[in-house]
Amino acid sequence: MKNYHDLRVSKVVKFIVTPPNKEENMNRTRLLTTMAVLIAIGTIGSQMLWFPTGVAKAYPVQHAVNVIAAVLLGPGPAVAIAFIIGLLRNMLGLGTILAFPGGMIGAFLAGYFYKKFGKKIWASAGEVIGTGIFGSLLSVPIANVILGSSVGALFYVPSFLISSFTGATIALFVVARVKSNDLVRI
Repeated sequence: MKNYHDLRVSKVVKFIVTPPNKEENMNRTRLLTTMAVLIAIGTIGSQMLWFPTGVAKAYPVQHAVNVIAAVLLGPGPAVAIAFIIGLLRNMLGLGTILAFPGGMIGAFLAGYFYKKFGKKIWASAGEVIGTGIFGSLLSVPIANVILGSSVGALFYVPSFLISSFTGATIALFVVARVKSNDLVRI
């Protein structure tokens, strides 16, 4: 009889050596394709739809994509999508470094709230709370260190709240009309 360590090692080796079956490959392909489409929508949409909100610009498409990704794919892929959209927006000169904390925290909380409560309204609430409150407060030290801006703790809150609320509302209308099982089966 094998001991416990041998069983663990054999399972790890089997996992690494055994290629995924056709269904697992299709699920991975669907996931990556859906993520790529949402990244493209978020990157291009932020160039087309934005408006000034006091000290910052509002990019509601980013927040809408965060909520849609959170509902369809879950918190992990939603955070990855938010990071890549923020990275592309920065590389294209369409955003600032502040796109990272707001987008990623909002996407995570949207996915977490949707997973915990199972209601789409909670995903939107998670985006607004994550980006509008936590993301804006985390942006203050980032702006201070990287951008050299010395602003108060509540400086970014109104702009981030307006942007995230607008995007979360747009996403709520979209996900309310789409059955996630029909759109993506991951």
